Amino acid sequence: MLKKLWLYILLSLPYAVFAQIKTPEFKEMLDNMYDHTVPLMSVDSLKHLKNVYLLDTREKEEFEVSHLKNARNVGYIWFDMRKVYDIPKDATIVVYCSVGYRSEKIGEKLLKNGYQNVYNLYGSIFEWVNEGNPIYKSNGVQTTEIHTYNKNWSKWVLKGTKVN
Repeated sequence: MLKKLWLYILLSLPYAVFAQIKTPEFKEMLDNMYDHTVPLMSVDSLKHLKNVYLLDTREKEEFEVSHLKNARNVGYIWFDMRKVYDIPKDATIVVYCSVGYRSEKIGEKLLKNGYQNVYNLYGSIFEWVNEGNPIYKSNGVQTTEIHTYNKNWSKWVLKGTKVN
């Protein structure tokens, strides 16, 4: 119960919490791209959560370059609910991708299938890295490399070594 109260407090903060994105153009692009069908979670809020399931909705080749620590790759194109069968319906789940579009779509599927506490990481892995947070390779080794999806999207990555 205390966990849910803490999560409610974190997520009840004014939308201004998401104003931490330093590039106004990136923030504007995100706000226009999202359908706002899945509640957003800021990078800072995620850093304070315990007992959270992190689902990386990028494709395997993106995930293998780097991902958030303890994230599970569930993909986007070939996403299947069987990849999350072991996650309790009342668990806290944070989905992310490069910027948040694909993760929002997977978040919608999770909500539709009865998952109750699903959040989309605002700015996703790009914002995570832009704020100076660590990313890891599949072998657990920290890296600076980040897959930028494609050359057009790479402009939104301000820190790290860009790979596409």
